[in-house]
Amino acid sequence: MSTTYKELLQQREALEAQINDARKRETSEAVERIQALIQEFGLSAEEIFPPSRTRATSASRGSKVAAKYRDPATGATWTGRGKAPKWIQGVEDRTPFAID
Repeated sequence: MSTTYKELLQQREALEAQINDARKRETSEAVERIQALIQEFGLSAEEIFPPSRTRATSASRGSKVAAKYRDPATGATWTGRGKAPKWIQGVEDRTPFAID
């Protein structure tokens, strides 16, 4: 005997409700166990979640770089990194645009 599409959808909804209930219950139990261990051993947040190294490196990621070149006509600057702006593209000797 084959199951109809409608019956399968109803089964899925019932399973999703059971999954959600089980997750809530098990999450609550896990939090209670964790809180008990924290209290038992007197742990601090820093001991449980030490600062990661990636945060320190990501902070330097967005740091500004000093400009190396300036367009004398407009005053626009360029760091020398990435794609060159139109005002300096194709220029082989960039020393006249260098910022001292």
